[in-house]
Amino acid sequence: MIPKSMTTGALFTPGFKAEPYWWQDAPRPQIADTPLPSEVDVLVIGAGYTGLTAARETAKGGRSTLVIDAASAGWGCSSRNGGQVSTSIKPSFTALSGRHNQEMAFAIRKEGMNALDYIGALIREEKLECEWRQVGRFHAAHNRRQYDALAAFAKSQPKGLEVPMEMVPRAEQHREIATDLYHGGAIYPRHAALHPGKYHLELLRIARAAGVQVVDRCVAQAIERDGAKFRVRTSKGTVIARDVVLATNGYSGPLSPWHRRRVIPIGSYIIATEPRPADEMRKLIPNDRMVSDTRRVVFYYRLSPDHRSILFGGRVAYMETNPRVSAPRLHKCLTEILPGIKDARITHSWMGFVAYTFDTLPHVGKQDGLYYAMGYCGSGVSLATYFGMRIGQQVLGKAEGKTALDNVPFQTRPLYTGNPWFLAPSVWWYRVLDRLPI
Repeated sequence: MIPKSMTTGALFTPGFKAEPYWWQDAPRPQIADTPLPSEVDVLVIGAGYTGLTAARETAKGGRSTLVIDAASAGWGCSSRNGGQVSTSIKPSFTALSGRHNQEMAFAIRKEGMNALDYIGALIREEKLECEWRQVGRFHAAHNRRQYDALAAFAKSQPKGLEVPMEMVPRAEQHREIATDLYHGGAIYPRHAALHPGKYHLELLRIARAAGVQVVDRCVAQAIERDGAKFRVRTSKGTVIARDVVLATNGYSGPLSPWHRRRVIPIGSYIIATEPRPADEMRKLIPNDRMVSDTRRVVFYYRLSPDHRSILFGGRVAYMETNPRVSAPRLHKCLTEILPGIKDARITHSWMGFVAYTFDTLPHVGKQDGLYYAMGYCGSGVSLATYFGMRIGQQVLGKAEGKTALDNVPFQTRPLYTGNPWFLAPSVWWYRVLDRLPI
């Protein structure tokens, strides 16, 4: 709860900012306003992780490549996420086997492992300065039943898809987190953390070094066929492109109605607490792990890279709201989990749109001649990097660009046109389920 001595207004520090914490050390880039080329081989729409890694591949392959973005480069979730990096694929092998077949289920699950391996290798090989740390993740069980489910999964992982796990019973969870709220949990030691703002700037740097031209604050307004090519009308002029890549994810608007009907933009909200002594903060999360929990309406949190603040995120509203409104709600949830930080004020509060899909899988492919990679379901740091690279390879016609998601139907639902009208009742129902004691 908010301490009685603190009014809602007093929760905010005098210098409070309704923008991402990450921007203080990684401000959005100032890209010189250059004229658009009249024609390119590849036009990528979206200058986040997906777009930059796709563009880098095509530029390395010898294709003239232009990336445009409606805002400043990386303004969306590429600089607004929590910086947690995992194996990412949401559905279990069992669930996927029920939808597809075991061979395909295996391949899809394997792509999440490939994504984690790829991002780590890219950061090491390209020497990307982004606070990368393979500190592991503590996935906390919010009730006893969820702990038992995690323990059962740890003992029965499909051969070839084993993910290292260590179970932490409730009696020992204080060695991971200073709370009595949870019922133990599981450690995933290979999961990692990074500074998402710095990571985006580094991807931008290596993309431009490969020959990619980036023009931001350039809104794509319409895509039309022009023979074997595309004519893309933007707020800064028209570009002819042989190939177009949609890399808009949670910010996919009316540009392509087909894609818009298949991604569900969901706001995820994060706060940052005011700095405290690092040794005090490390008592709250002693091993500096990323933390998430088993709730359907999940919370995710971590120490800041300097170990002096906590960044706490989740969904605290039925419909989208202002970060100033969400901040006190997040603070209340944070202090219920970690009472030791109940008097810490908020320095930053922000939100970003993640893109969910109806089958909770990312999707990669080509529709009506347009390449796309999107729908990362809240796990976009590694998945966007990896599938962006793969879709770039597909544009080049490389065999290694093939993914296990290429032949998975990209589902929609009747009456859905891009406005998630069903979100509020779904969140309400999931919260009801999360409150059940078993």
